[in-house]
Amino acid sequence: MILEKSLGSRMFNWINGILLAIVAMLCVFPFLHVVGSSFATNAEIASKKFLLFPTDFTFDAYKYIFSTDTIIRALVISILITVGGTLWSMLFSVMTGYGLSRRDIYGRRVIMFLFVFTMLFNGGMIPTFIIVQETGLIDSLWALIIPSSISVFNMIILRTFFQNLPAGLEESAKIDGCNDVGILFRIVIPCSMPVIATISLFYAVTYWNTYMSAILYINDSTKWPMQVWLRQIVVLASGLNYDASIYSDTPPPAQSVKMATIVVTSLPIIVVYPFLQKYFSKGALLGSIKA
Repeated sequence: MILEKSLGSRMFNWINGILLAIVAMLCVFPFLHVVGSSFATNAEIASKKFLLFPTDFTFDAYKYIFSTDTIIRALVISILITVGGTLWSMLFSVMTGYGLSRRDIYGRRVIMFLFVFTMLFNGGMIPTFIIVQETGLIDSLWALIIPSSISVFNMIILRTFFQNLPAGLEESAKIDGCNDVGILFRIVIPCSMPVIATISLFYAVTYWNTYMSAILYINDSTKWPMQVWLRQIVVLASGLNYDASIYSDTPPPAQSVKMATIVVTSLPIIVVYPFLQKYFSKGALLGSIKA
């Protein structure tokens, strides 16, 4: 009986591994196609529907998109928005989540209901735009950060994680004379790094992919983040509304420009993700289960 169970377990592991390998390849191959096409020539792109390794490497697409400082400036703006927005959102999310995790807070249930209510109903695009306009945030990078200060979903995960921390930690800190702020920054946050790293990644991806907010609130093209310029470059490379004042060189094949821009846009998140991967699953799981 033990032998049969062991054999079945091994077969399950093999089948599971094969299926996961197939899924992984299905996810990786499209990205390899994007990278390969960004280095391919016009003739090779036209002759092959699916391209992994181009025979003739060319950097024309990358030379095209970096022919001005537009992409560099957009990358810097996106990095500023991502780093600043993530720190800003994490500060408010951690403080709010910790406050709502305290069972002695008066009106905690009402406040929590109001937060959850915003997940189902919100003011909408026009009222939000009016608020941003009246507060003078139009054409300011803060317009891409302040309206998205807190994600209620992320805050609830943090709150649940904080509730599961041993009560003895706070009691010991209070005996040592530590106040609530000291308990949060000296005890709670150091013990919550897995979930904090996970939520930080959620916020970072959200801010890095900022597009609609930039379209609505940023009129100055010099303040556009990378995602807005990604669409702009694709439109220019496709020959639609081509503006020679932005890119004076003759555009290379539209497909290779699209692929090269996607690679440049995706690379920073791809580089950052491996450093947070070990916290990702653990942090999301710990913050989603209530003891």
